[in-house]
Formats: sequence, structure tokens, C-alpha cells
Amino acid sequence: MMMVMQPESLGAGEGHFVGGGGGDGEYMQQEEDWDRDLLLDPAWEKQQRKTFTAWCNSHLRKAGTQIENIEEDFRNGLKLMLLLEVISGERLPRPDKGKMRFHKIANVNKALDFIASKGVKLVSIGAEEIVDGNLKMTLGMIWTIILRFAIQDISVEETSAKEGLLLWCQRKTAPYRNVNVQNFHTSWKDGLALCALIHRHRPDLIDYAKLRKDDPIGNLNTAFEVAEKYLDIPKMLDAEDIVNTPKPDEKAIMTYVSCFYHAFAGAEQAETAANRICKVLAVNQENEKLMEEYEKLASELLEWIRRTIPWLENRVGEPSMSAMQRKLEDFRDYRRLHKPPRVQEKCQLEINFNTLQTKLRLSHRPAFMPSEGKLVSDIANAWRGLEQVEKGYEDWLLSEIRRLQRLQHLAEKFQQKASLHEAWTRGKEDMLSQRDYESASLQEVRALLRRHEAFESDLAAHQDRVEHIAALAQELNELDYHDAASVNSRCQAICDQWDNLGTLTQKRRDALERMEKLLETIDQLQLEFARRAAPFNNWLDGAVEDLQDVWLVHSVEETQSLLTAHEQFKATLPEADRERGAILGIQGEIQKICQTYGLRPSTTNPYINLSPQDINNKWDTVRKLVPSRDQTLQEELTRQQVNERLRRQFAAQANAVGPWIQGKVEEVGRLAAGMVGSLEEQMAGLRQQEQNIINYKSNIDRLEGDHQLLQESLVFDNKHTVYSMELLTSIARTINEVENQVLTRDAKGLSQEQLNEFRASFNHFDRVSRGPTLWGGGPGGWWGLGPSLTSTHPLQKRNGMMEPDDFRACLISMGYDLGEVEFARIMTMVDPNAAGVVTFQAFIDFMTRETAETDTAEQVVASFKILAGDKNYITPEELRRELPAEQAEYCIRRMASYKGPGAPAGALDYVAFSSALYGESDL
Repeated sequence: MMMVMQPESLGAGEGHFVGGGGGDGEYMQQEEDWDRDLLLDPAWEKQQRKTFTAWCNSHLRKAGTQIENIEEDFRNGLKLMLLLEVISGERLPRPDKGKMRFHKIANVNKALDFIASKGVKLVSIGAEEIVDGNLKMTLGMIWTIILRFAIQDISVEETSAKEGLLLWCQRKTAPYRNVNVQNFHTSWKDGLALCALIHRHRPDLIDYAKLRKDDPIGNLNTAFEVAEKYLDIPKMLDAEDIVNTPKPDEKAIMTYVSCFYHAFAGAEQAETAANRICKVLAVNQENEKLMEEYEKLASELLEWIRRTIPWLENRVGEPSMSAMQRKLEDFRDYRRLHKPPRVQEKCQLEINFNTLQTKLRLSHRPAFMPSEGKLVSDIANAWRGLEQVEKGYEDWLLSEIRRLQRLQHLAEKFQQKASLHEAWTRGKEDMLSQRDYESASLQEVRALLRRHEAFESDLAAHQDRVEHIAALAQELNELDYHDAASVNSRCQAICDQWDNLGTLTQKRRDALERMEKLLETIDQLQLEFARRAAPFNNWLDGAVEDLQDVWLVHSVEETQSLLTAHEQFKATLPEADRERGAILGIQGEIQKICQTYGLRPSTTNPYINLSPQDINNKWDTVRKLVPSRDQTLQEELTRQQVNERLRRQFAAQANAVGPWIQGKVEEVGRLAAGMVGSLEEQMAGLRQQEQNIINYKSNIDRLEGDHQLLQESLVFDNKHTVYSMELLTSIARTINEVENQVLTRDAKGLSQEQLNEFRASFNHFDRVSRGPTLWGGGPGGWWGLGPSLTSTHPLQKRNGMMEPDDFRACLISMGYDLGEVEFARIMTMVDPNAAGVVTFQAFIDFMTRETAETDTAEQVVASFKILAGDKNYITPEELRRELPAEQAEYCIRRMASYKGPGAPAGALDYVAFSSALYGESDL
């Protein structure tokens, strides 16, 4: 029986299958759990039985036979082997002719061996189940065959089989009303999707306009009958079952739809050719749009410059200041509102021009030449002329405004300086008359004194302003200013107020200095209290913290050290009590001074946020915590003595098992990192080491018992051994890495030599050092053993990833000429999630993408030839049938008439058109 058991995923009495190989191995692996659950639904099972039976008969009838009951007719293995020969075109080994059970099992095993030889993994599908008529296993086996031989090779734009088939259906049915294909179950219930697929490729078979969405059974039966009669696709589904099932069986729908894909496979080549033409035409259309936008923007910008220059050249002055201000405001509006959008247009014009030329060059088109007078240089010259005229107009405006402003300068200057001085003096007399220092603290009085000194400096600095105001008033009087009386009155008031501010300033200074001396005595006592109370309070906080601290010790010696420290602490308590009394005495002296001089006692000390009551409360807390600490330490000492006995017991077992495990680690590491032999030979060596570790399980289980005792006691270190218990890295992970390399090699079309060359380059620059990796596993691992033993000595091993600097060095060594921008682009491809590392899989994908081809004129000609049915000309009707409407009309307008012999009227020359796309032309 051919099977690979996976205990962690199989339930009692049931199994599942996995299809693999080729480009869809990943998709098949993801289908594994999904397939197992689907087979449990009776409705789906019924649909699968009917669909799979019809599918098998569609192939068996080529050999002149068929099946009636799918679980019965395959039991002897003969028709199963015949089915595989028909769908694969290959000969299977000669079947056993006997009718005994072992003959049947032998025939089924031959069929299963052939399936496995095609790269398909069969999980828990054995010959015994098929011979016994197990319906679930039989359906699973047929679904695996369908996946491998009917669906796996379907690929649309490098998608997986299922996604590719779904994408094909979506594209083919996109133009049809009431059709929205999103899955392979509910999207097909109304039958319109199947009818749309038929109509897209054979519009002569179905009148789609007459179909109704509210007649799903009629639609489905129409599709089934047409497919069976004209497309040679047998009826595999029942219309009533699909309509009456909330969610039809996905595998049944996929099997039936895949038959349409293969039936219409010939049309796919034409669609690919159409897509290529659409891509090329889209580039041409985009370039023409950019050319039209450039011409339009250039014309509009040049016209605006032509209209603006005459306005800026008008230099007729105005008689009044208000009129000149209006001219200035108009000019400012021009600068702020009208010109910025034009600056943006000019910049965008240059960007569009450069972008267009770059796109034309990259797509091998001729360079763009604007109309006469609309070159970028022409626009730049016109813009420079505009800015020269603009600068002259601005200079003229400012000169005229300065001439008018000088006439009012002296009078406005006096009013401005007088207003500033009056604003500064406002409230200053009330501020100097305050007695706020009488209830202030020493710090506040000193702050008031410093503030007063700053005010005196400010007052002296304003002396020059007062003198300047008086000088301006004198000059206005000498020039016989018409409003000199009001100027003189205002100047006299300013001088009188200035003299009064000087008197009030001196009085306030004297009062502040007297209060400062009185408060300094109290401040010294508060400072002394703070100097002695602060360290004592810190000692109390530290004592409380230490006495309440939850310690973490790991040995008897550490616990003994804590006990010794605690005894030393208790010896310091009498001296601490004497210091407490001295500190409280300082606070009493402060209160006595306040009562003597009638000062309001301060409720807080400015140097420390601590009261005598706080000190007394913390002292009481310390005295209560000491006995509790004594008891806790004694209990911990007893616990550590028990843990020490457990450590010694574990060390004896660990020192015996550890060297064997470490030896296996080194052997597996050499197999996983080496490149000797093929990937399959490396995998065989890894599986041999896997079996050796399983055989050693009994020794590890004995060690696990001692380790569990240590874990339950929360003991994580052991000085008696260099080994510790850890969960071993699964060897299955290493095997999976090698399997992924096999899939990568096959999917990318790489030879073993190419893959080895890529691996050698990758390994050379994968230079990260790390600790050991052991293969094994804890509960739930690949072989279900307990924890494994790991040596703490480090080993050198690659980590399977390159950092960006190593990746750059690797590319340079392979001949790449990398700049910063190009390397950043490549990093976004190989590290799209910005993880900061490049995996081997990403490295392989990048190297294979580098060989991707680009479009050429010859490829476009070849694509048109496919659409034209291998003719040297193409008709408008063929273009409209194969291309989207917009791009079909574009080709019809641009293609010249075909001049060759034997062409019908209206035939078009696609060869000349394709060549023009990449050469000199008016396109």
C-alpha cells in the first residue's frame, strides 16, 4: 500500500490525499484539508459521484468501455489502469489476471504507483480501501487524477491551476450580462456562466439574448445538451441538484468547467496574440495623448504671456497715494493669484515633455517634435521676457510709493513712537505701588527683586525713546506743523509720567530688600532640615523597598547571602532612630521663629516635599516589616535546598545523553548545507537520520522525567552540566526545505546544475553565524517524542538568508553593474515586505525573471498573423471579433490597405502597421 502517514492531521478511520508536482504543488497542498471535509457532505458526494463517473467514461469510451458504479467498477484495478493509460498516453505494467483479493490489490497498487511517478503525493489512499469499495477514498483518488491530468497544467498569467481556470472563466464571461464568476460553486447555479462560455467561443450554438436569469434549470440543461452534442463534453452534472443545493460541489464544477477549457484551448492562442497587440496599441495611444496635452498647454501658456506683457509695460503714474496703493494691490494679486498657476503649468509642461520623450525612447518610437514656436526653449525665452518686464514694473511701483510716503513721514513717526511709549507705561504705576511682597516666601521675594531689577534696566533703556519723542516734537514745531498744539500737549504728558515712574521705582526697591533679609534666617533652617531629612527619607524608602522586595534566587548560597544582609540591616536601626529625633528638632525651631516675629508659618518646605509626619509614618512601616522579612527568608532557604538535590539528579542523566544528540546535530547539519549529489539523495540522507533519532527515543524519555521535575520547581539553570532541555528544531523542516528546492527546480525549468550554481553563489554570501540547530521535536512534533537535549556550545551554520549588503556583493560577483536606484528597485522585488533579508526562494525567482522576453515588432506581426488565420492581411471584422472595441477601431483607422494579390475588399496591411509602431512614422 502506498501511503505517507501524518499522525498530527489524520483522524481515526479517515484519510486524505494530496496532489503535487509541477507548478501546482503548492495549490494541491493547500487543497488537502479542504478536500477531506468536503467529502463528508452527502449532497456534494452525490454530485461528485455523478461528475467523476461521467468524466471517467468520457475517457474510457475511447478504449471501448465505461463504468456504471464508480466505487465497484474500479475495485479490481483493471479499468483504473486502463483509464490512466488513456488520459496519459503511456503504457502501464501488465495487470494481474487473477480474481483473488491480492490480485486486485496488486493491480490498484500499479495504478497508484503510476500516479505517484507523475509527482503526485497520495496521503492515506491505499489499495485496500479502493478494493474494499470505500467511496470516499475512491472519489478522492479520482479527484487527484483529475487535478493532475486535467486541471494542473492550466495556467493563465503564471497563476496556479485553480486560480488560472477561474481567471480564464472571468475573462471569457466578463462582457456578458448577469454573469459574475467569483468561485466554482454559487457563481454557476443559474447556468448563465456556462452558456456564456459556449457563446463566447461558439456564438452559433446558443442565442444568449434569449436566456433568462430566473430559469436556471433551463439554462443549465441548454448548456449540458449543447456541450454534449457539439463539443463532445458529456453531461457530468444534474441541473436540479445544482439549483437545489445551496452551495454546489466545487470539485464537480471545476471538473466540468475544465473540459470547456480544454475544448476551447485553441482559442487561447488568439487571445494571447490579441493581448499583445492591445498592450502595444495602449502604449501608442498614451503617447499620442501626451503629445496633444503638450501642444494644448504650450499654446495656452504662450497666449497668457502675450496678453500679460502690455499690462506690465504701462507706467502711467497716479496723483494720490490711494490710487498707487490700488496699483500695488493689483500687482500683488498678479503675483499671488495669476502667476503661480502659470508657473506650475510651465513646470508641468517640461515634465510632460521629458516623460514623453523617455517613453518614446523606451518603446523604440521616434522622438516627439512640437509645432513651430512651441519648443521648450521657445517657451523658456518667452517666460524670461515676461519676468524682465515684471521686474521693471515692480521697481517703478515702489519708487512712486516711496516718493508719496516721504511727505507724511515725520508726523506719523511721532505718533507711532508716542503710542509705543504710552502702551509700555500703561499699568506700570499700579505695578510699582503693589505690596505683594508682604505675604511672599523668600524665594518669591527674591524673584520679585530680580524682576524689579529687570524692570529698572528696561526703564533705563526707554530713556532714549523719551528723548527721541521730545526731539521729534521739537522738529515738528520748528517746521510749523499744522497740529503742533496737540503734539506739544502729548509730549508734556509723557515727560511728567516718566518722572513719577522713577520715584515709585526707588521706593519699591527699598521695601523688597528689607523683606529679603527677614526671610533669609527662616530659609537657612529649612535648608538644614532638607539636607538631613532627604538622605534619611531615602534610607527609609530603600529600607521599605528592600523589605518588601520579591527577590529571585537560584541557589542556597544566594539565599544565605540575603540572610546575612538582613542581619546587618537590623544592626543599623538604633542609630537611625537618633537621626530621626535630630531632624524633627530642626522643624520645631522654625515654628518658634515664626511665632516670635509674627510671620505666617509656611505649610511646605521649598527645598523638600517632606513633612515630619511623613518621616514618622515611614519609620513605623520599617519596624513592622522586619519580622515578616525574617520568616520569608527562612522559608526560601528550605526551598533552595530541595532544588539543589533536583539539579544533581538531572545532571547525571544529561551528561550521558548530550554527546550523542550533539553528534546527530552535526551530521544533519552537513547533509542540509551540502551540495553533494541531487536534492533527492540529500533528502534520503535526512530521512535516515530522522529514523536514527526515533530509535533513540527511550533514552530521551528517561531524561524528560527529571526535566519535568525541574520545570515544575521553576529551575532553569544547572552548574553541574553543560546541557539543558530545549525543544529541538524539527528535522521535517529541513526535509521540507529540500522538497521546496525540488519544486522550485521543476517549476522554473532549472537544471540540477543551474540550481547548484545558484545555491553555491547564495551560500558563499550567506555568512551569518549562529548557534546550533537540532532536528527533533517536542509533543506534537514530527515524531511525537518529548523534549530533546541540546548542547550550549555554539556551531557555525548559515541561516538561509542574505542581508542587503551581501546580496549586493553577490549580484556584483555575477556581473551586475548596480547603482543605488537600480539596487533599490531590485530589493523591492526580492524583499517586498521590507524584512531586511533575501531568502533563497526570492533569489531563485529573481534570477529566473531576468531572462523574461520583451515585445518586438516581429512578435506583434506574429500575433496579428495568428488573429488573421495565417493570412498576410487581416479584415476589419476579424479585428472587431478578437480585440476590444476601442483598440480594434484604432487599428482600423491606422492600418493601410493591403496591396497584395488575392485579398478581399477592405483587407488591411498589419505587417506595415506593426513595423511602424517601432520605427519612423506619423503614429
